[in-house]
Amino acid sequence: MELVNLPKSGVTEKRYRHFSVNSFADRQYLTDKKKEFFYIGSDSFVIDSLVKLFESGYAAEKVEQAISILSKVVTKRSVYPDMILVDSRIGHVSLQVFRQFLSSSPVLKNIPLLVDGSYASEKELDEIRKLAFVDEIINMHEQSEKLLSKLFFIRKIKDIANESSLENKIGWSRPTGFGIQEFLKRGFDIVCASVILALLSPIFLLIAVAIWLESKGPIFYISKRAGKGYKIFNFYKFRTMELGADKMVDQLSHLNQYDTNKEASPLFFKVSNDPRITKVGAFLRNTSLDELPQLFNVMAGHMSLVGNRPLPLYEAETLTTDDWAERFMAPAGITGLWQIKKRGQDDMSAEERIGLDIAYANKNNFMYDLWIVANTPTALLQKSSV
Repeated sequence: MELVNLPKSGVTEKRYRHFSVNSFADRQYLTDKKKEFFYIGSDSFVIDSLVKLFESGYAAEKVEQAISILSKVVTKRSVYPDMILVDSRIGHVSLQVFRQFLSSSPVLKNIPLLVDGSYASEKELDEIRKLAFVDEIINMHEQSEKLLSKLFFIRKIKDIANESSLENKIGWSRPTGFGIQEFLKRGFDIVCASVILALLSPIFLLIAVAIWLESKGPIFYISKRAGKGYKIFNFYKFRTMELGADKMVDQLSHLNQYDTNKEASPLFFKVSNDPRITKVGAFLRNTSLDELPQLFNVMAGHMSLVGNRPLPLYEAETLTTDDWAERFMAPAGITGLWQIKKRGQDDMSAEERIGLDIAYANKNNFMYDLWIVANTPTALLQKSSV
């Protein structure tokens, strides 16, 4: 490995470093001709991990230095990094400053931006999750080996930036434009969501108090989800688990109800009698009251009342093949076809679930949505949640 200090021209010595790997023994999983990282932070462990995973890259300790490099060096070379990784310890304000800089460039704003949350508290992670411009949060001290797979997925969904490109990818299309079906569906969503939010606002308050009294921490659970056309958005639910529940997925993988041993099988994660769920959370899930904050997603246009469930990124990244991508042609929804047909059945396979999602994507229309809404109340009484 060769460590090279880039030319000083206008830049103070050692403000940043350029890493170049001349001999790399394990390259078989690097599919691109060139892999280059850009890291903002000073964690030597993270830098060492990145050097092992990428062919070359840059490291800057502060956002100001990173902006200087990207402006004067990278742009001049017309070579852009495949990924930007930022240490969460640089702070919320610096992240916003860096975001403003990236958004000013048509190329830079499309580079996957990840945050290393290794040293972040749950409160800090919750704040970062609210930043729509952050593509993913990763714990480099525990998950560095997953970085490339996460990066591959993020780059893929950024490439599939609009519905038309997805349609071309899978050879499947719908009539273009905002027709009568779309108008009726969106109007129904807005009217129903507005009325429900107004009527249930006192219940929202009671639930918030109950969650806080049992388990101090955020009232809402906010996560990145992939919806229609793989579009990523912030997804809202009432928090039903203990703090740090997301970090326990790997520890509970052996209890997963879905078969993850099949080579070509999509990945879903669901545990019966999940030990991470609080007592209040169990009640909210059994009554589906934890889903109510998704009405804000509906009002914002991220979701519809009826559609396919928006998936966590670790699930969606296993569904980018032509066999499964069609399910992302339908809007993301609070309720949908598989919920009313299969909810509460522990023997449902991942393939069966995706099959129902694809069936809805092919058939969805306003009258079909009304039929699903009419059949949803009985499904809500069943003791299962996603």
